[in-house]
Amino acid sequence: QVQLVESGGGSVQSGGSLRLSCATSGITLDWYTIGWFRQAPGKEREGVSCISSKDGTTHYADSVKGRFTITREANMVFLQMNSLKPEDTAVYYCAAADTLITNVQNLCQNLAGIGYWGQGTQVSVSS
Repeated sequence: QVQLVESGGGSVQSGGSLRLSCATSGITLDWYTIGWFRQAPGKEREGVSCISSKDGTTHYADSVKGRFTITREANMVFLQMNSLKPEDTAVYYCAAADTLITNVQNLCQNLAGIGYWGQGTQVSVSS
């Protein structure tokens, strides 16, 4: 059974930091591209950052470049979020896509080829 479980969300003030974790099980992570996505109330789900387990290639949305960093260790994928802004408030999800189906850019920009989603973790940033 495939599971992606997010943790690390919470409430912080503007300028603060959070580190999100995505624990994966039931899949061989080396074969997958993993992404972090977010959805704010009334908005569509959007790609935040993605990483290829195959070669470590990463992709970031323009809105988070220089502030967020995605990394992978074993079966875990992390999103370090610094200099948080109120507009970063959203539910954050991790998702996995087979590397044979999509690449980091296509996954992040088009949410293409996603096979598995986590349940999400809330991030709230106050001004």
